[in-house]
Amino acid sequence: MSGGVDSSVAAKLLIENGYDVIGLFMHNWEEDGDDGACCAAADFDDARAVSAKLGIPCYSVNFAAEYQERVFAYFLDAYKKGRTPNPDVLCNREIKFGPFSRYAQTLGAEFIATGHYCGIKQFKNDTHLLKARDTQKDQTYFLNQVKTKQLSNVLFPLANLHKSEVRQIAKTENLVTAKKKDSTGICFIGERKFKKFLQTYLPAQSGDIVDASGRVLGTHDGLLYYTLGQRKGFGLGGIAGEGQNRWYVIGKDLAKNRLIVSNGEGEELFSSVLTMQDVNYIGTVGEKHEFRAAAKCRYRQEEQPCTVFTQNNKTTLRFDTPQRAVTPGQYAVLYQENRCLGGGVIV
Repeated sequence: MSGGVDSSVAAKLLIENGYDVIGLFMHNWEEDGDDGACCAAADFDDARAVSAKLGIPCYSVNFAAEYQERVFAYFLDAYKKGRTPNPDVLCNREIKFGPFSRYAQTLGAEFIATGHYCGIKQFKNDTHLLKARDTQKDQTYFLNQVKTKQLSNVLFPLANLHKSEVRQIAKTENLVTAKKKDSTGICFIGERKFKKFLQTYLPAQSGDIVDASGRVLGTHDGLLYYTLGQRKGFGLGGIAGEGQNRWYVIGKDLAKNRLIVSNGEGEELFSSVLTMQDVNYIGTVGEKHEFRAAAKCRYRQEEQPCTVFTQNNKTTLRFDTPQRAVTPGQYAVLYQENRCLGGGVIV
């Protein structure tokens, strides 16, 4: 029970289907405040209010130490290396389907359930992670690193519902979360400026902004504050001899602490091939040496047809058409029709 509308309705549906339900709220971040930080207390109040309305107990469990060690430390390390990480993916594997699941078992739970928009199909010797009926809300991307075994006793009650239907159920049941805004971004940052948050933990070193030829155009605040394809936030205005197109980031030179940019929309950001590591397959995938699939390099991207090659523990995706701003640190997630096969970290 996160205190949001999705987990609220998930609990309601489980009760309707005869399950004996317990609400469990995760507290993953110790910082609260009026500056926009993740305020768990208000969310826990909503989770308890919904639980009371549904007639179920609701407990809180603190995983802040585990989150710091398993998720946040990785988040900071990736930025130090010039990558753009996705901590929500790791949170699912390292917290929700790890310590959370084990803690639920100590309460006597046979299953854990969440408000994720995705489906699951259990076979005698296999598990398939399936896309949600609401393709606009499908969250299989964020589950790509969850191990097959972790999904063995999991329920996803919202698999066949659209978000509008979920909101309507919450409204009909008069749940306090019915009109609550969806959370966006990373919990521990909240509504604060991302750059300001990073500055608290990773003091950065300024350096030159250069074009592909090495010509110095300006000064950046620190490479970790920028990502491939970024079109604003580095203070370049009109430059003599250049067109009036926007400047955008095409690379980072970590050795020389230089941010590389280009003017307009050229070919620099497009690539046909990517390499990924820490590849996780969910369920049986069959031949892994070479196979056809579709892939997403970021959450909001449409699936792109590709061929997957694996050799000497190196996995490469070759796309049918070049892809824009394939970003190290993000996840490439693989699909075949309605099934999510898993994914890996883009390097």
